[in-house]
Amino acid sequence: MQTRGSRKRANAEPIVLNPKKQRVVLGDLPNLQNASVSENQSNGKLQTRKNSKVKKSAAADVYLFDNFSLDKPVQRKNNAKHEIQQIIEPYASDISNYLRDMEMQKKRRPMVGYIENVQRFITTNMRGILVDWLVEVAEEYKLLPQTLHLAVSYIDRFLSIHVVNRSKLQLLGVSCMLVASKYEEITPPKAVDFCHITDNTYELKEVIKMEAEILKSLNFEMGNPHVNTFLNEFIGFATENQKTSKLQMEFLCNYLAELSLLDYECIRFLPSTVAASVIFLARFIIRPGVHPWTSSLSESLGYKSAELEECVLILHDLYLSRKAGSLKAVREKYKQHRFKYVANLPSPPEVPKQYFEEE
Repeated sequence: MQTRGSRKRANAEPIVLNPKKQRVVLGDLPNLQNASVSENQSNGKLQTRKNSKVKKSAAADVYLFDNFSLDKPVQRKNNAKHEIQQIIEPYASDISNYLRDMEMQKKRRPMVGYIENVQRFITTNMRGILVDWLVEVAEEYKLLPQTLHLAVSYIDRFLSIHVVNRSKLQLLGVSCMLVASKYEEITPPKAVDFCHITDNTYELKEVIKMEAEILKSLNFEMGNPHVNTFLNEFIGFATENQKTSKLQMEFLCNYLAELSLLDYECIRFLPSTVAASVIFLARFIIRPGVHPWTSSLSESLGYKSAELEECVLILHDLYLSRKAGSLKAVREKYKQHRFKYVANLPSPPEVPKQYFEEE
């Protein structure tokens, strides 16, 4: 397998992919009936190559105009973003309305209750373990957050209409990541990379066959708005005239958004609802003594605080590890310096009820 990252390090010591980490084999999981999975449970591991020489893809987060060779690239990047904003601004309202209409289309939404009504072998815990592992895969290949969100969306939409054996759930996960990578990334990993990341548990022909089944089930309509889509717009409104660091706010929102992927309950909410709830909770965590929702935010984002209560409380439980506490990948990711340690920010144990009451 040759990736761009491996070619750059042809003579360097290869990277070992977390050889000591223990993951769960979805195929060997018992039917836990949605009981919490213990971190020390020894029923199996998600198949990841142990002590292997994994070669990273060099597909990193990029900006549209980053390839200009100038003396002051940072200044050029900022200017480019400003230019893009000026181009988009006249159409911002139309774009927002279009995305709001699109997110409500039935064909782009997973079926609420699909695990109870469609699946016979998959539990909510298995889904959570798979998503948690895909966070690590996205980190390993340096994939965009949009790719991760889109892949999880594909997984939920596929499971809404197809019964999948637990032995094939990981295959579905990496194949959805492959499709999402091709849609979002400039230099996506190859299909063989996703075989390799599972310690070649699945053959290349199986991944390609599953990819075709996913595309057919999506009717080749791969683009749909997800939580991260709306966050990009909402964060700007949330940080206007605020003393809060926009970078810290952005990282915290991304953290909460990825936590929402772990929880099966969150598929009940529209992506824009989850995104607005993320903004609400992030503002509360950073400044718990100040009402996190203003009339300006309500008007700009289109949600009243009362409409967000249920989703905010679920996200808060996820943040405090009262839900999905055994799933560590997202939490460990955002404890790093490059994300300003936002996973370590303290939060009050409860969100005051009055914050959800209309003033």
